[in-house]
Amino acid sequence: MPGRRRRLARDAADRPAPDLAAAMEVAARYLGARPRTRRELELRLRRAGVDDEVLDTALGRLAQLGYVDDEAFARWWSEQRDRHAPRGRRLVEAELRQRGVPREVIEQMRDEPIERAPEDQALPETEEDRAGIALDRHLRGRGVPDDPKAIQRLGMFLMRRGFAPEVARHAIRERLGR
Repeated sequence: MPGRRRRLARDAADRPAPDLAAAMEVAARYLGARPRTRRELELRLRRAGVDDEVLDTALGRLAQLGYVDDEAFARWWSEQRDRHAPRGRRLVEAELRQRGVPREVIEQMRDEPIERAPEDQALPETEEDRAGIALDRHLRGRGVPDDPKAIQRLGMFLMRRGFAPEVARHAIRERLGR
């Protein structure tokens, strides 16, 4: 609806820039759905028309309250990937970069060991485990086909999910051995 979009833009131009309380309200609603990175919040507040000074104050206050923490977001994001849609380390890191997580945080996350709560022990811990789970979900209970082309397609499927070629080969060989 192009008319509606122009009308919204015109209405936004007529309104004064949001103050700190309004910016915090916008951020709180945005954070209501899921955790966000500092960059995602910054983009959302800029879209709402928040001034730079108010933006810095709001982001600082949200960080002080613990609502904006890129390290915690990176851990949460990779845990959600492990739980719902296993991906390779490379793809998870690319998703984190896309959401604005700084390179230092990603490298720190890569180097630190994964600490799991007792109820999360079923989550995969290695790339091979993640690849195996992704392959099992893709096959949906069917066995690995005998056709070399089909096996090659399975390997390409895993590599598109961010797994290294040797990890994909390992997962397929393990499934073929069953």
